[in-house]
Amino acid sequence: MVILNGHEYVANQATRQGIRFTKEGNCFTDWDNVADLNRVADTLRQSGAIGRLEQVLRRWLAQCLCLALDVAEQKKMHCQYAFSIYQAEYSRNLLFRGGRDLETVFQGLIDRTRARLDLKAVTTIFGYKHRPNTRERTKREPRLRVVTEKPTYDLTVFKIHCGSLTLKMYTKGARVLRIEVIVHNIRDQQHWHRSLPALPEIAGHLKDILERFLAVVRCVDAATLDDGRLESLPLPSQVDRSRVAGIDVNRPRMVAVLQAVVALSSIPAGLSSRELAAKIRELTGQSEAEYGPRQASYELKKLRGKGLVKRVEKSRRYAATEPGLRTMAAVGIVREQVLKPILAKACHPEPHPPLPPENRGPLENHYQAIQDEVRKLLQTLKISA
Repeated sequence: MVILNGHEYVANQATRQGIRFTKEGNCFTDWDNVADLNRVADTLRQSGAIGRLEQVLRRWLAQCLCLALDVAEQKKMHCQYAFSIYQAEYSRNLLFRGGRDLETVFQGLIDRTRARLDLKAVTTIFGYKHRPNTRERTKREPRLRVVTEKPTYDLTVFKIHCGSLTLKMYTKGARVLRIEVIVHNIRDQQHWHRSLPALPEIAGHLKDILERFLAVVRCVDAATLDDGRLESLPLPSQVDRSRVAGIDVNRPRMVAVLQAVVALSSIPAGLSSRELAAKIRELTGQSEAEYGPRQASYELKKLRGKGLVKRVEKSRRYAATEPGLRTMAAVGIVREQVLKPILAKACHPEPHPPLPPENRGPLENHYQAIQDEVRKLLQTLKISA
């Protein structure tokens, strides 16, 4: 097994070409010209790099074989080798101006998207130093500490496993956020070639998966609901030659369908009706006899009619569109995090409301203000609780 570290190759080539950079571990944190550094990194995906890599591998094997066979015996036996790729990783680094900004943005992103993307676990390892900031801060010891592991900064990682693929987002160093896709065994990926010349093609596949993952996170985090979109969802639509029913967001089963599609949207190959049915059963507690792939297939057809999902070419799998993701995420937020809590509090006020806590966050303040106004609105409209 031979491991090719792309960051070491880029660092060596950049040094030869006189490109100034700063590197922490396997991560570039500063540079003179990002275009020149990207140009050096892109040479790994060119066909010419495969030839040089194959020469290195053959030279290394020839030297190892000299321990058992001399050069004449190797030529006499006509030794030939074929190289294949077993595992590959592709990452993208987002560089922040300050570590505090990175921490604020990333932790907020996790809080807003964790439930919608169905993240089972988020791991945080607390460090013993604070992240740097643009202004001087006093050096204080953190209250929480891990005895077995003491990194320089707090490390927060969340992962999404899709078979032999892993999508991962985590902090790296003081002010770098890394998004990474790992294929653990390329043999498990259908229609992917494993031979060494296919390395640029594999890198292209991983790049597409990573950009799709970033698009999903961005759409789910920045949910939008266009004017008139909510009113048009319950109306019937046309899919090919079939007329299908609309989407009633007041039905619990349809709400579960939207939640399931958003949760499965990060699957690189798209979702199938069987996977969607399994997720809906998990959310609703129904049995397989009550809700199966046939019902899920019809629900996907309704979503296609509204442009919320599309069929993946030459397959029976479906992928959520970017406008559809924003709409489905917004519908879930409006229903579960706006209407339900506000109406529940406004329609059933406590006779003696407790005193507000001292350390109340901005979200609680917004809820309290809206609940007070909704209660006044119900009184003005003569709607009795």
